[in-house]
Amino acid sequence: MEFAPRELIDRFFAITRLLAGQLDFRSAIQAVATEVAQILPHDHLDVCILQGDGRFHTAYESGIQTGWSRNTLGPVQDSPIRALLVGEVDHILTVDACADPRFDPLAPGHRPIFEHGLRSRLHVPMMVHGEIIGALSCSLLAPGAYGPTDLRHARYIADLLAPYFFALRASRQAQAALVTEAEARAREEGLRLGALRLTEALEGERQRIGMDLHDQTLADLTRLVRRLERLGQSGPVGPEALEPVTRGLHACMQDLRQIIEEAKPSVLQLFGFADAVENHLERSVRDSGQALDWRLEDASSGAFDRLDPKVSIALFRIAQEAVNNAVQHAEAASLVVELRGDGGPEIVVTDDGRGFGGKRARRGSGIDNMKTRARLISARFALEPGPEGLGTRVTIRLADGAGRMAAE
Repeated sequence: MEFAPRELIDRFFAITRLLAGQLDFRSAIQAVATEVAQILPHDHLDVCILQGDGRFHTAYESGIQTGWSRNTLGPVQDSPIRALLVGEVDHILTVDACADPRFDPLAPGHRPIFEHGLRSRLHVPMMVHGEIIGALSCSLLAPGAYGPTDLRHARYIADLLAPYFFALRASRQAQAALVTEAEARAREEGLRLGALRLTEALEGERQRIGMDLHDQTLADLTRLVRRLERLGQSGPVGPEALEPVTRGLHACMQDLRQIIEEAKPSVLQLFGFADAVENHLERSVRDSGQALDWRLEDASSGAFDRLDPKVSIALFRIAQEAVNNAVQHAEAASLVVELRGDGGPEIVVTDDGRGFGGKRARRGSGIDNMKTRARLISARFALEPGPEGLGTRVTIRLADGAGRMAAE
């Protein structure tokens, strides 16, 4: 189709005006498609843009929608216009692409030509600074529709579109570079935060081991030392008197191995929370050598055994320390441990000993450890005088529903 020079220039200006403000490839090609059709009739129009190092391309279409634009990134090697994109030819003009030996109906990249009957096809390169950045392609369903005049008009249009699409490609590449940089920084920050969290976890683990050593092993050793002191004051010592001490040392070493190996308390794991607390109560009173009346009242209905293992172990350690404090420091005549389940798991350890007066007023790290453990599992910890102001009561309460295993 021939145009008067003035009319052709006006249409080219119209194309450039339509491009203004388009911020992506697809909207840009669709914005100019109608005006391009006035110069270069088509049933299908697409712009193919080379990506990366030129080995891949992406197509943006108007008119008939084909598989070319659905594949976001395709290899140039498989493209039906590969020869144009790599600079082997300066245009491709076909009378009937469906009968042209240059196109293979079995090749995936060529298949849309045959699926949609795109017979008349015209392709010209889009160039910036002598570099091919893509191609402009027009197709008509009727064969033999394009000639030399259409080829000349296609080159003009490609020259108009090339700088704008080059700028869009540069913008997208810059955005991708920023995203890549942001992701790299995020990964770096993630590694830094990960290292920080690891350091915090290691420090927390160190503190946990320290608390375990204090609450269990150090308490056991303290009882054994006091027993040895009493034996030393009673004159000559026979094997029978040393046997409980030897047994206690072996038990202490076993506990230490468990802490080092980060094993769960075996009784807690095998027999449940109530039995583990009762076992510790019995053992602590027995090893102390005191005539202490103790009992466990379990009204928890198994609530502690349904908790997350980490939570139940923390509660067990708190109960251990509360019992150890009562046995070693309270000079109590009776000790009661209550396990409750209504409204949330609760442990109450009550003794009738010295309370907050005398030596017990000098609180050691045991109470701080109990508070820390309770805080880590979001449990409420209370230390107060016992009934009628006598002795001490320790209460640890877990909120109802908190700490339960995910399976529940």
